[in-house]
Amino acid sequence: MTNLAHLKFYATHPHACSYLENERATTLFLDPQTPIDVETYSHLSELGFRRSGDHLYRPHCQACSACIASRIPAADFSPSRQQKRIIKRNADLQVTAHPPRVTDEIYQLYARYIESRHADGDMYPPTREQFGSFLVRDWPFSLFYEFRLDGQLLAVAVTDHMHNGLSAVYTFFDPQYPRRSLGRFAILWQVAEARRTGLQGVYLGYWIKNCRKMSYKTEYRPLEMLVNQRWMRVN
Repeated sequence: MTNLAHLKFYATHPHACSYLENERATTLFLDPQTPIDVETYSHLSELGFRRSGDHLYRPHCQACSACIASRIPAADFSPSRQQKRIIKRNADLQVTAHPPRVTDEIYQLYARYIESRHADGDMYPPTREQFGSFLVRDWPFSLFYEFRLDGQLLAVAVTDHMHNGLSAVYTFFDPQYPRRSLGRFAILWQVAEARRTGLQGVYLGYWIKNCRKMSYKTEYRPLEMLVNQRWMRVN
């Protein structure tokens, strides 16, 4: 078992919050010199840490606790009627797993997604360098799940395999297929994959009550949230 007491952490200086206007954020992150192995990653995910690029981090704001870590318990998850329709609508997609990689096809899909959905965010404008530093790492626990329709790439779910579940790091998809709800389907597929492989659940990252872009996470029930260092179920 990883001895978390021997790990070093650092806190950033307060900076503008990416999610809530007029708020200042502080981030706690694992010492970048510490190798990220799956055991350490799994333990820290239980404490609300996420991965971005080479870094494991979690919010550490003094005056705000709006960011709440969330996960879907795979064994108990029951899709709603709308989610069942999304699953049925995408039954014709083929899903394959690959090591993280940068190809013209994958990057162009990512660029279209950012330009369409996140032109007001930190990742705009997209570049290959930013894509690589954010999502492409040669780690045995990280995969690109590619969703294709007759060979055409429609979506990529960047997923980390931990001992205690799957971490849904990021999903990007073709914005020209809104009826398919590809982002939601990617999560539903990962929940099914976690259940199939006997993993505890799917870690979704942070839910923020007053952030519209995070509201979709409460569509998955039951949902567990990390409150006062305890995972509490929201039915």
